[in-house]
Amino acid sequence: MINSQKKIALVDDDQNILTSVSMILRSEGYGVSTYKNGEDALTGMESTPPDIGLLDIKMPRMNGRELLIKIRSSKNNNLKNMPIIFLTSKDDEQDEIIGLRMGASDYIKKPFSQKLLIERIRTVLRVHNNRLGNDDNAAHNTNHSDSPLALDEPRQLCFWKGKEIELTVAEFNLVKCLSKIPGVVKNRNQLMDAMYGENTYVDDRTIDSHIKRLRKKFKNVDQTFSQIKTRYALGYSWRE
Repeated sequence: MINSQKKIALVDDDQNILTSVSMILRSEGYGVSTYKNGEDALTGMESTPPDIGLLDIKMPRMNGRELLIKIRSSKNNNLKNMPIIFLTSKDDEQDEIIGLRMGASDYIKKPFSQKLLIERIRTVLRVHNNRLGNDDNAAHNTNHSDSPLALDEPRQLCFWKGKEIELTVAEFNLVKCLSKIPGVVKNRNQLMDAMYGENTYVDDRTIDSHIKRLRKKFKNVDQTFSQIKTRYALGYSWRE
């Protein structure tokens, strides 16, 4: 299993988060090191690089973004290339975009469910391993050859007209679900299952928020993008 002997660095200034999340992770078989600020985390990770980091964004003594910059500039390659998931209590799109552009793998808003956290960690670790084992220049287009959309599923990379779109794990799954059969309407329950897995509940508004962000991200590289179609009272579809 992918969590066998995997080590996680959990960095958060909230002791309740450190206690509860570390218990969850250890129950899943992960080794966990906890830190209450970025400075202590950097020292510990330099000494013993983990396999993945869970970083709170807002912390004293070096916040999550500052810590990520230090990690990415580390001389230790194991630490430098480590996948990072940001934890945040703010539903701030700008924080998400900045984090992804800085090299974070994913972004989870507090409070989050145990199932969602574990699935995101497993997915990020799997994608990270796939990227290490594949040619970085090879994008596997899972759509039709004449489509401007290219999805590299093993590495979870998304390209639109040859330009990479920075997506979270959930957003990648949403694009994959919508574009799989163009023209077919997907209701919100189907999209939620595709993004978060079955038995994980999120509010309907969460889907609408993700759709809004997706449209914005695609339009940042192509102002003419209009592939995601709203089907009122039904859901969404990918234009044929």
